[in-house]
Amino acid sequence: MSSPKLLSVAAFLAGWLCLAPGLASAAAEPLAGPAPRAIIEETVEEVLGILRDSARTDEQRRAELEALALERFDFQTMSRLVLAKYWKRFSPDQQREFVEEFRTFLANDYGDRLERYEQEDVVVLGERQEPRGDVTVLTKIVGGENDGALVDYRMRNRKGEWRIIDVVIEGISLVANFRDQFREVMSSDGPDRLLEKLREKNATAAAAPAAG
Repeated sequence: MSSPKLLSVAAFLAGWLCLAPGLASAAAEPLAGPAPRAIIEETVEEVLGILRDSARTDEQRRAELEALALERFDFQTMSRLVLAKYWKRFSPDQQREFVEEFRTFLANDYGDRLERYEQEDVVVLGERQEPRGDVTVLTKIVGGENDGALVDYRMRNRKGEWRIIDVVIEGISLVANFRDQFREVMSSDGPDRLLEKLREKNATAAAAPAAG
């Protein structure tokens, strides 16, 4: 199984973070704009530029990476895939809150690991067509402790724009990983409890710098 460190490195190289084709209901949008491979290549270049700039503070890096992630990731679709059948148990307001809390949770989880970047590089190996019009861009980490690790970015076209909806690291899906984590809470306690847990974790993360 991939280590937390490998997950964090791959997430940074994706643009901040961070395959369930039967869960999405929307058809693929007409293709427009840059192709998936070009977007990943551009994202990798931007992320590595941010991480390698010693003039930036960790706070600046984190803010820039988060802004980049908002452009590159489709957190709405990721949230639907993570919750799977439970998405419909959330009211529209709860759905909106989950998307925001989940995005913040991911940012906090991986943002705390900036110091673990070890000057890795990334090679884009190609792309693969998927069901529902999705495209997976295949990459490999070069250098560092995780040299040779394979990282795939599944992308979906919405309203003419390709965005990342999942990151698969050495065969482990980020979406599936969180789906497993949230399933127990949802099956026993429901949406209110899951949102409460996310709020608590995010509040604890926000208070951590002040406590230190």
